[in-house]
Amino acid sequence: MEGPRTIEVVLVEDHEGFRDGLELLLNTSGRARCRAFADPRSAMQAIQDQVPDAVIMDINLGGTTDGIQATRMIKQRWPDVQVMICTVHEDDEKIFSALRAGATGYLLKRSSIEDILDALDQLLAGGSPMSLGIARRVVGSFAPQRGAMEDQQLTVREREVLDLLATGRRVKEIAATLFVSPNTVRTHIRHIYEKLQVQGRMEAVNKVRGWGA
Repeated sequence: MEGPRTIEVVLVEDHEGFRDGLELLLNTSGRARCRAFADPRSAMQAIQDQVPDAVIMDINLGGTTDGIQATRMIKQRWPDVQVMICTVHEDDEKIFSALRAGATGYLLKRSSIEDILDALDQLLAGGSPMSLGIARRVVGSFAPQRGAMEDQQLTVREREVLDLLATGRRVKEIAATLFVSPNTVRTHIRHIYEKLQVQGRMEAVNKVRGWGA
């Protein structure tokens, strides 16, 4: 039986040491094939020649086009290509500018190679992988609309589970992150659904954000 297919990745990163290191790790992982570039123009030429599954994008690229602008340009030309930011920046302005530009993932550069590979898997499975601190900022941005959740008196652990659900993580991934069993996570999810009076993940997330309340 064939294993999972290799993920085709374009890396856009102007820091030579980080770029070369990440390219090597991705290409020797057995799970991804990476082409790395120092600037968006070269990367987009390569994408035109061979469209990848995903682009890993830095924000500060040292040229006239930064990673947020490059993300917007890539999504306009190749809307099916998933863009994941990988940066040192964790301030709200950069995070939300990147997401508005079309990025569907946001990792910090201190992420391990396993975290990056797992994030690529999540990205292609329809998730929105984010470093935990980034996910908390994104969900926290909807705090004024979280009355529905507060009224239902979710526990601290249930809020943590819901925050992780909002980033596209699966039950086993949530369990590993919180150091609990998958069955415990399923119990928390069931309680969340009961308290919010919803039927599924997206309905719960949307209700908390004030979209479906």
